[in-house]
Amino acid sequence: MATKNERLIRDMELRILQEDREGQEPDYRIEGYASTFEPYVLFRDGDIEYKEVIDPKAFDETDMSDVVLRVDHEGKVYARTSAGDLVVSVDEHGLKQEADLSRTAAGRSLFEDIAAGHYPKMSFAFTVKEDAYDKEERLRKITKIAKLFDVSPVSFPANPGTELDVATRDYFHGVMEVERAERLAQEERAAKIAELTNRIERLKNHGD
Repeated sequence: MATKNERLIRDMELRILQEDREGQEPDYRIEGYASTFEPYVLFRDGDIEYKEVIDPKAFDETDMSDVVLRVDHEGKVYARTSAGDLVVSVDEHGLKQEADLSRTAAGRSLFEDIAAGHYPKMSFAFTVKEDAYDKEERLRKITKIAKLFDVSPVSFPANPGTELDVATRDYFHGVMEVERAERLAQEERAAKIAELTNRIERLKNHGD
């Protein structure tokens, strides 16, 4: 049930790398994890939770050759892997990014905005190559990520319950429609069995 070639966006934590050194210039570095390998709730349908998890090996073949850092996934590039001021790597915790924003005035200005709390989180954009859905757990497992496009400080982090990107929303809406139809069919079968059971009981009582 992979959504190939559809760009997805997920939130991640963001923090600055700056020691408390009074009177010294900051080093203008930021870091965060674009992904961890723990399941997270991505969508809710009433009381039902739909979750997602990224497999630790999902990044083994991912194209991360030219990832950029932008704001809100748009416009100006502040750092880039091919330029050497953005590094993305995978460790036991997840997909880590570290950016050096010291090279340009715009980058240093962005760092100050982040330090001031204007961009408390980041998100990252990627495409899925392979995935699988566990119906019992209602868990989507992403097993292969094709390409990582960008990591971006964001003005308003997405709320998975209400602001999912289109590709993800369509994916889970498809799953939900199937499961709702199955639940309705089960309820109809149960109602028919109950009705038949009641008829048999009435016939037995009438015969007695």
